[in-house]
Amino acid sequence: MNKALLRNMLISAALLGTFGGLGTTLVIATYEATNERIEASEKANLLYNLNNIIPSDSYNNNLLEDTLLIPAASQLGKKTSTIIYRAWQDKTPVAIAFSIITYEGYSGEINLLIAIKANGHISGVRVISHKETPGLGDKIDLAKNDWILSFNDKFLIESVTSPWKVKKDGGEFDQFTGATITPRAVVNAVFKALDYYNHNHDRLFLDQDKYNQLYGATKNLREAYGSK
Repeated sequence: MNKALLRNMLISAALLGTFGGLGTTLVIATYEATNERIEASEKANLLYNLNNIIPSDSYNNNLLEDTLLIPAASQLGKKTSTIIYRAWQDKTPVAIAFSIITYEGYSGEINLLIAIKANGHISGVRVISHKETPGLGDKIDLAKNDWILSFNDKFLIESVTSPWKVKKDGGEFDQFTGATITPRAVVNAVFKALDYYNHNHDRLFLDQDKYNQLYGATKNLREAYGSK
């Protein structure tokens, strides 16, 4: 083979290798930088949503760090484990927050975030995502209507469950004109979540090791709220 041709081939290969390495390094660096920004943005958004239902001046711990992972629970509409976020004022429990899902909406899945005070009263509920009909079912979204605020400070007495229905079904929650299925689904999901809290509230303020010891270990997963 011609020496000049061989030299040119080697130079070309070296250049390709160099540029290939630089390209890979650039992709990795871009991914790491972008991934950090995405993670920071997700944390900020999560904290914003949590503070909408647990006032930031009501607790003094790190809400995003004080968590408990619990197994999948049908009452929460979950097929996987759920993260419980706990708010404390020093050593006094203030509230917990967690995600719930209902599949009973008119257009399917509705993801919610609920906060319940230590005394069993609801601190707040927010819809995180849904596919309900614009102008009708989407009134569950606070940006569209203040209906979701009707859950504030509600609590559950096991022997008196009738109020936990829409008015059309004999309860106390308003339905929407032309859209009863959506509010009915949300009311039922919140009712189930509150019932779950009432039966499990003591264990939900335990540290993870103690919880695992008493009730069985869960997989060390960290799901985003609202995920299945």
